[in-house]
Amino acid sequence: MLTALSWLLNYFTFGYENLINQLLYAVFFPSSSSSSLSAGAGGWSPLTSDRYQWLEVDLGERTRITAVATQGRYGSSDWQTSYLLMFSDTGHNWKQYRQEDSRGFFPGNSNADSVVQYKLQQPAIARFLRLIPLDWNPSGRIGLRLETYGCPYSKLGPGPRQTSSREVVSLKFKTLRNSGTLLHAEGEGGLSLSLELERGKLQLLLRQGGTSSPEPRRLASLGSLLDDQHWHHVAVERRGAHLNLTVDKHTERVQIPTEFNHWDIKQLINIHVSCCFISLVIIFLSLLLPLSLSLSQGNVTFSCTEPVSVAVTFPGPQSFLQLPGAAATAASVGFQFRTWNKAGLLLTFDLPQEGGVVWLYLSEARLRLQIHKAGRALLELSAGSALNDGQWHSVDLTSGRGLFFDWISALVSCSGCPAEDDSQECRNPFDIFQGCMRLLTVDNQPVDLILVQQRLLGNYSQLQIDMCGIIDRCSPSRCEHGGHCSQSWTVFHCNCSDSGYSGATCHSSVYQQSCEAYKHNGNTSGHFYIDVDGSGPIKPQLVYCNMTEENTWMVIQHNNTELTRVRPSPGLNQHLIHFDYSSQEEQLSAITGQSEHCEQELSYHCRKSRLLNTPEGTPFSWWLGGPGSGRIQTYWGGAQPGSQQCACGLQGDCVDPQHYCNCDADRTEWADDSGLITHKESLPVRSLVLGDVQRPGSEAAYRVGPLRCHGDKNFWNAAFFDKETSYLHFPTFHGELSADISFLFKTTASSGVFLENLGIKDFIRIELSSSTQVLFSFDVGNGPLEVRVESDVPLNDNRWHRVRAERNVKEASLRLDELPAATQEAPADGHFHLQLNSQLFIGGTASRQKGFRGCIRSLQLNGVTLDLEERAKITPGVRPGCPGHCSSYGSLCQNQGRCVERANGFQCDCGLSAYTGVFCHTEVSAIFKSGTSVSYTFKEPYELIRNSSTLPSSIYSDMTLRGENVSLSFRTNQSPALLLYISSYYREYLALLINKHDELEVRYKLDSSRDAEVWRSRVRSLANGQLHTVSIRRLTDSVSVQTHTRQKQHFRFLFNSVPLVETSFSFLFPPSESDELDPDLARLAALGFTGCLSVVHFNSISPLKAALLHPDTSPVIITGPLVQSNCGSLASANPYAAENTHHLSGKDLSGKRWGESQPLVNAIRTDSALIGGLIAVVIFVLVTGLAITARFLYRRKETYRNQDVKGVKQEDSPDFPFNNQTDSQNVSDENRKEYFI
Repeated sequence: MLTALSWLLNYFTFGYENLINQLLYAVFFPSSSSSSLSAGAGGWSPLTSDRYQWLEVDLGERTRITAVATQGRYGSSDWQTSYLLMFSDTGHNWKQYRQEDSRGFFPGNSNADSVVQYKLQQPAIARFLRLIPLDWNPSGRIGLRLETYGCPYSKLGPGPRQTSSREVVSLKFKTLRNSGTLLHAEGEGGLSLSLELERGKLQLLLRQGGTSSPEPRRLASLGSLLDDQHWHHVAVERRGAHLNLTVDKHTERVQIPTEFNHWDIKQLINIHVSCCFISLVIIFLSLLLPLSLSLSQGNVTFSCTEPVSVAVTFPGPQSFLQLPGAAATAASVGFQFRTWNKAGLLLTFDLPQEGGVVWLYLSEARLRLQIHKAGRALLELSAGSALNDGQWHSVDLTSGRGLFFDWISALVSCSGCPAEDDSQECRNPFDIFQGCMRLLTVDNQPVDLILVQQRLLGNYSQLQIDMCGIIDRCSPSRCEHGGHCSQSWTVFHCNCSDSGYSGATCHSSVYQQSCEAYKHNGNTSGHFYIDVDGSGPIKPQLVYCNMTEENTWMVIQHNNTELTRVRPSPGLNQHLIHFDYSSQEEQLSAITGQSEHCEQELSYHCRKSRLLNTPEGTPFSWWLGGPGSGRIQTYWGGAQPGSQQCACGLQGDCVDPQHYCNCDADRTEWADDSGLITHKESLPVRSLVLGDVQRPGSEAAYRVGPLRCHGDKNFWNAAFFDKETSYLHFPTFHGELSADISFLFKTTASSGVFLENLGIKDFIRIELSSSTQVLFSFDVGNGPLEVRVESDVPLNDNRWHRVRAERNVKEASLRLDELPAATQEAPADGHFHLQLNSQLFIGGTASRQKGFRGCIRSLQLNGVTLDLEERAKITPGVRPGCPGHCSSYGSLCQNQGRCVERANGFQCDCGLSAYTGVFCHTEVSAIFKSGTSVSYTFKEPYELIRNSSTLPSSIYSDMTLRGENVSLSFRTNQSPALLLYISSYYREYLALLINKHDELEVRYKLDSSRDAEVWRSRVRSLANGQLHTVSIRRLTDSVSVQTHTRQKQHFRFLFNSVPLVETSFSFLFPPSESDELDPDLARLAALGFTGCLSVVHFNSISPLKAALLHPDTSPVIITGPLVQSNCGSLASANPYAAENTHHLSGKDLSGKRWGESQPLVNAIRTDSALIGGLIAVVIFVLVTGLAITARFLYRRKETYRNQDVKGVKQEDSPDFPFNNQTDSQNVSDENRKEYFI
């Protein structure tokens, strides 16, 4: 039971400046109750009000202190506004009490009468308490009345409750040594457990072979700076299959090694070096401690003699210590220090006789010594490394020569200088030292720092004497997800490299949570890291995202996805196959849980090998699937769970109607049972057990495909808020130390609150503060903090915008879309626990501020998605879902692709595009040989109407042309070459060719009674094997031609009247030899075309795409071999479609290789006739290829023999780039008009 403790004057010790007149200012009356201090009068007030005063209380014995209360001095203007609390068991070696591990000061009073009480989060156990005022009423002095709450501390206290599943070893210790064994337990088989200190950290070690084991296995590591001569509580507790290691208030849970499942302790040894122990409690139950246990004692003294070691802390830039020297024939200085900083001045002193100065400092965590004289270094030395590790390091500086120094000319200086000292005696050209020192000696004489504290020796400024205030900010580490923690004296840093996470504490994942999210960032098929729970504990995993289909598939492989023959094991009636997946258990569970649909192929190929049905009804084979090791499943792919059927049994088309699986017919011919497992609770398939594989003549093969899932329920989970007063509410958000919030929104409103959660004083809120600004505000007890991001474009444009906010112990950040993140650092010495207790409001506020009107989607808090849709179904004013995604994602549809709305997301319709793929970005290309051509015949309008419902939209268009828009890409080494030819029924045409000068040439003949007009580009070397793109656009009599290497160039027809290309016409690329062609074009067509054509587009029609993808339903005629390929554009074809096409196996097993865990080869049919047929086909292809090559060479030779083609040189004109001269050398008609482009 807690009691109020008020202490008489004889229990108080005051600062050294107040020893004489303490009774005049320290009137303190005891209080008989714990309710208030107002019954007492007077109070304590020192003569001088500065930060070097303190009030010390001796409680008479070790006490468990749970709270303190302060009040100003009675009837005055004297009170302190903030203070520090120190505790000690001996009156020396003080330890500062910190709230929340970092907050060092306590807010005090605001007047002389009110009482401010603080309950300590962790009770302090000490005999002495010291209160140090930091700030006070500027109109008064330091003054206070103090009350302490607690109860006497019992060393042993009540023992832990004994239960059948709990074994505990508990002790308290304190030491000055940073290494040594605290507890060692030996058991049978040479196994032992040890609790050891290593560099001030407690290690739980497992050894095999006793204490001499060279490399112990570390099970856990906890604590830091445990060599501080303060009491620390340690407990090792067994709970079931886990061990909990507790050091002070931090616990680490570890899995018990399998070696210890039946381990008996034979001897418990307590080995320590310069340690004190109290409260050693041992409770071993169950199998852990037999009756033969013996406790051995070595050199043990049942008392705790503590050496007095006074340390001093240099906390800041004005920390300063000055000590006098003494004349000696041999001077020396010694001390120990510990720090986290890599650099800092340790000490300096003058050499009067030499006229020099000595500097001893840290640089790059090495100790360096410099002796300067007249501005140059006489001596430089360095020693040590990694001296910023927080451990104590000893320094001894000794000179055999006479270094004489006295009070005036000798200065021993540590760290910085006083703020008020402008003299030349205090100088520090190096970084300041922040750390602790102890055991200071000058000329082998110890320095009494207590005399320094009392101003009886030397001088100092802003030091903490008789304590070491070092803090390990990396224990426990605030860096999440494996981030590496490093620190300086004041801050810590997290290195998130290779962790997959980012931010000040490695909290936020750098990966998306699904393939669906990657797709909507504009990515195409490929391998991606997926982090299914964002900032949660599940690690990222590498999966394949297949975006070639309407659905976006996440593909997870295992160790054998090929069709594999069963090789029976002798003596075993069953064959067991286990599948290991590339993802861990929790990853698989999360993926199947958040996906809308999952499936996995399961197939069995058999010859005299039955599958499920037996005469007794027990299946021959089964499989295990689902979480963990899986549950037994007795149905097969394509059937329903629990049916004990295959797909054919469900469909009623098995080869034997008396059975529910094809393989159960037990025939000598090959059969198969294949299908998809779609019941998510049964996925993934973990193991197969095949039973009927041992009979003579039995043969079987199996295939378990990869796990495939599509649809991200979290990504599209959305709610629409109709009114500003509507909202959704959820349970309180728990993000005490780390909180990340992400969501997407779209709205037409200019402001509104997205979410809000309140506490008593704390709160967190994200809002749209204006049409261009998002505001993230919160309060964790240090006052409201705000982070803002300003957008250059309006945010109320009814398009999706993404918000990501994060708050941790180091900083708060806010990111909007892809704009740079705005950050706000957290106070260095402030509260950092976010304490909320109200409901979480989404789309509105508890404070009745203006709510949000619009859509919120994919709302995640610390990686957990809130189900907005389910809550919206039962909430008035809020509707589930939010349509209209093309306004945000429509730009992802490229190359004239059309965005089509879906219930969850969108789809790109590539019907009017020459491209294909998920975003209409994959080129459609083909390799052409000399005898290859594609002819596309356009239909009459009435035929279009009749066939429009069944044919692709890219095939037909309006046939009355007042203009054309033609584009294509090509790659060839052939010159000259005719690329494409478009003609009408009235012999009007458009031809695109490469002439013999490697120039691009465009010929237009729009009137059969007139000659063709020719335009030539000045771009040469087009037949260089590189990819070139050409666009031709005509509107009535105006034509523009553009290549990828030049700007668009324009020209007009010379004829006043431009006829229209009407009715039916043909599109040939490249055209074959025909009587309808002009003679010179016919000669070019006779050469054929060898090369690659890509993305051929004519108005809204894509002839090449129709020929390759819809040859049966398109009006195309393909002559010669047409091979789909990739011309080498930037948008490459998707490799997944060609290499990893998912299909149900079993229709044809030829071409697969037999072997355990290997692809199946020639498993079913090994007919030798197939081999002969293949040989015949190869010979035929070779002979045909030789014939075509010979014909091509002969015709090319004849063409050049009959043509007398000469180049025409034209003068370049910068004012008018087109020329009207004729080209009688290249055109048979003398009146043909030609131009240069």
